[in-house]
Amino acid sequence: MGNERNQGAMTHDADRLRAIVADDDPLARRMIKEALQRAGMVVIAEAQNGREAVELTLHYRPDFVLMDVVMPELDGIAATRRIIKEQPDQVIVILTSADDEEMGLLGLRTGASGFLTKDVDIDVLPRALSGVLSGEAAISRRLSMRLVERLRRAPDSGLRPVKSPLTPREWEVMDLIAQSFTTDQIADALVVSNETVRTHVKNILRKLEVRSREEAVVVAYGMRNADGD
Repeated sequence: MGNERNQGAMTHDADRLRAIVADDDPLARRMIKEALQRAGMVVIAEAQNGREAVELTLHYRPDFVLMDVVMPELDGIAATRRIIKEQPDQVIVILTSADDEEMGLLGLRTGASGFLTKDVDIDVLPRALSGVLSGEAAISRRLSMRLVERLRRAPDSGLRPVKSPLTPREWEVMDLIAQSFTTDQIADALVVSNETVRTHVKNILRKLEVRSREEAVVVAYGMRNADGD
């Protein structure tokens, strides 16, 4: 591990995205590292457990961290929580071999910027990570669709928790976002201008502390679900 850290530090290039890969499986780490390197990214360090992931991330402050969920000493969710507590803006994408929507939600609530399953095409990873840095959500399509379907089936009143930072109008916009409405479609449905819709969406993202509409859907579902507990 010491050699890997030193080698990572020496290969740092200010013009290239820097990553840390945390996974207890050496083969998985190697495959991910090679995919990122092929895309011109730099893997500055590797961690084989959650404790190392926390230490390396706080030391190197990379552009992003790819974090496995199941690891010894400290699992990926707990590691993410510790990192975000110290570095709130750190970009972390959770990786897991199980397509578990609840685990994905837990990771996002903890502060991760995305959630992908290990069955994703390995060469898609760099594009997904670049998207996160551009404000997009790295969430598997299957998970996104499951959440949208669950929101669609939820009672209208259930989507508006009592303890909510959103106004009733913003929840109306949120309802339509959950149904995959575009800005134009939302404007038509609410009989307002596109600029008004954009303002509402901007306020929603700010209040929910997310970067994209997809993440807003995830957080909205979590709020509704928590309010119903």
